[in-house]
Amino acid sequence: MDQVATQKGQRERVKHVVMWNLVPTADGQKAAAVEAVKSRFEALLGAIPGLLHIEVGVDFSGVDYACDVVLYSEFESAEALEAYANHPAHLKIRDELQGVRIARYQVDYVSTEDPPP
Repeated sequence: MDQVATQKGQRERVKHVVMWNLVPTADGQKAAAVEAVKSRFEALLGAIPGLLHIEVGVDFSGVDYACDVVLYSEFESAEALEAYANHPAHLKIRDELQGVRIARYQVDYVSTEDPPP
């Protein structure tokens, strides 16, 4: 992995978190849209250089202030995150979401972690 080493042997990773609310539809249609989003994003692992980890969670709480879907991903660098943002496979998914999502929230940050033993 091409991660940035810090002073104490720790490594920095760029973390990218995105949450969406999807267009309310009939019960089965919204569930199908959520599963489509989940499977499409999870398929990006291994297809985009520098993408180290990706997971998609689906809200089960049903509370009115919760988002429907969350994407959590880790990148080896800010440059890898930028490459992901412009990668054709990611852009295709983003374009498909245009008619499905009604809200989107994003946080990108750097996290320092100890290397595995």
